[in-house]
Amino acid sequence: MAKGGVDIAARVTGLVLPLLDSMGLELVDLEYKPEGHGKVLRLYVDKPGGVTLDDCSAVSRELSELLDVEDFIRDRYTLEVSSPGINRPLKSDADYRRYTGRLVKIRTFELLEDEAGNQRKTFLGELLGMEEGVVTVRLSEGPLARIPVEKIAKANLEYEF
Repeated sequence: MAKGGVDIAARVTGLVLPLLDSMGLELVDLEYKPEGHGKVLRLYVDKPGGVTLDDCSAVSRELSELLDVEDFIRDRYTLEVSSPGINRPLKSDADYRRYTGRLVKIRTFELLEDEAGNQRKTFLGELLGMEEGVVTVRLSEGPLARIPVEKIAKANLEYEF
């Protein structure tokens, strides 16, 4: 029996990936954590062109049935299936490659220096790509920043007005 959130998240991921693949969806993120008076199992799913409410409902129904059959989550929990939203998180190497040319905001664990010599933890600009574990961003102010993936605390697409 899985006891920790990490074990449950890993088991749910193993269950949901084939389901999402069959539905033409991808798993952006999965959380299993205490929230309010219980726990929440929250999935963020996406597809080219974005997900619909019907997509989220279908995933919720199918995954609920799988979880009922597998019955490895002993705690009370709420299942939520959602779109990652317009500020979609960038989680994988493929995300950094797929969203090249888009506006991103990257926060790092520690101060890093941009091409102009400025120390910062927040980098906002155009994602130029990723190679050999380093993400390159053309900052809004002009200089480049090269950010090692292991130093990234959080990265999101930013909505362009």
